[in-house]
Amino acid sequence: MKKTLAYFLYTLLLSAIVCACSDDLDVQQVYSFDLVTMPVQKKIVQGESAEIRCQLIKEGDYQQTKFFIRYFQPDGVGELRMDDGTVFLPNDLYPLDKTTFRLYYTSHSTDQQAIDVYIEDNFGQVVQKTFSWQNDKGDEEETEDKE
Repeated sequence: MKKTLAYFLYTLLLSAIVCACSDDLDVQQVYSFDLVTMPVQKKIVQGESAEIRCQLIKEGDYQQTKFFIRYFQPDGVGELRMDDGTVFLPNDLYPLDKTTFRLYYTSHSTDQQAIDVYIEDNFGQVVQKTFSWQNDKGDEEETEDKE
């Protein structure tokens, strides 16, 4: 009787171990992310550049994740470039190789200006940030008005 009970318990334990093991690994590849920036100036003069300090904050780290950047300019005229000197064309997708970077927006107009920056990953997730500037006419126009 003791041998039968021992074999029964051994078989029960062995079947529990076999059922607990699974060949399916649950590997998460897609992690949410956000683009965090330092405060950006609100006024800009034609020809002036505004610095936008950026950092990608990722919920997790999957080595195969690739990030891309693009921008649109709904208001005004200007130029956006990366800290490595790459000048972006509106709506073109560029690879983003680092998580901490700087963007430089140079104004080419005297109107209100706005840009929408999009960061995308290779899994289809998108984060969008909008930056806008008012034209800063400067002290020269104030002086002219007083005369």
